[in-house]
Amino acid sequence: MQTASRGLRGNFRRASSIHARLNHTQPPPPGSNASTTHFGFRTVPEESKESLVRGVFDSVASSYDVMNDAMSLGVHRLWKDNFISLLRPGSKGPVRCIDLAGGTGDIALRILDWAREKYADRETTVDVVDINGEMLKEGYKRFKKTMYHNTPQIAFHEANAQALPEDVFPSNSYDLYTIAFGIRNVTSIPDALKEAHRVLKPGGTFACLEFNKVTNPILAQVYDQYSFSVIPLLGTILAGDRDSYQYLVESIRKFPSQQDFARMISDAGFATGGNFEGDGGAWRDLWGGVACIHTGVKV
Repeated sequence: MQTASRGLRGNFRRASSIHARLNHTQPPPPGSNASTTHFGFRTVPEESKESLVRGVFDSVASSYDVMNDAMSLGVHRLWKDNFISLLRPGSKGPVRCIDLAGGTGDIALRILDWAREKYADRETTVDVVDINGEMLKEGYKRFKKTMYHNTPQIAFHEANAQALPEDVFPSNSYDLYTIAFGIRNVTSIPDALKEAHRVLKPGGTFACLEFNKVTNPILAQVYDQYSFSVIPLLGTILAGDRDSYQYLVESIRKFPSQQDFARMISDAGFATGGNFEGDGGAWRDLWGGVACIHTGVKV
């Protein structure tokens, strides 16, 4: 009981630290030339967002799966399974994959399991990349329980999706780039997309799973009520951390619409299309747009 109490107090301390950073981060004054971006519903200097996001995920790393279960009522697991089944890694032979914002390893594990179970493929590899070291620790711990631990099939790297070191992640070197529930947290989505385009081989696939805009008005109203009333409360109860969960809800609402994000993918140099729903066949809505799968191919 004492151990549990200490852990809960630790969570509250992390949450308090995030709250303090939020209160001390102010947007530049009117007329200033400093660039700004959003952190949830707040306007913050661009140079501040990375540390603010890092604070959120430092706080939720150990309860990340619980967080996703709370935010999606557990359905995120089905969405991730759907995501990988559409990509079919290993169906055309071993592939080299890079999974961004993938610290906890759940997408990487699904990729490797799919290739092995469906196609007897033990040569497909995944480089898991995350800007947050605490998230990577959770993923490494998860993979220590699997057959892939200490094999060439999996590696973990701490790096920024907007500026991947070229000596570690050379241009034209990956067959598949995945990012699940992470791209909305980067400071510059266009820069992250440009890096995705750079590291992929010609013909390589960019694939993104993200919370998106709900298209049904009735569902949207229910979803908003759940998001803003229930999820922050669950953050307080499950992790002692309301601020982080509040940010995560707000970050979903600030993410571009399906159409706008598809245009951003196209502007980065990808061809969008295939057997998907949406404008130009660029995406597939899940649960009426609560989540969405976007794809593009490097040409």
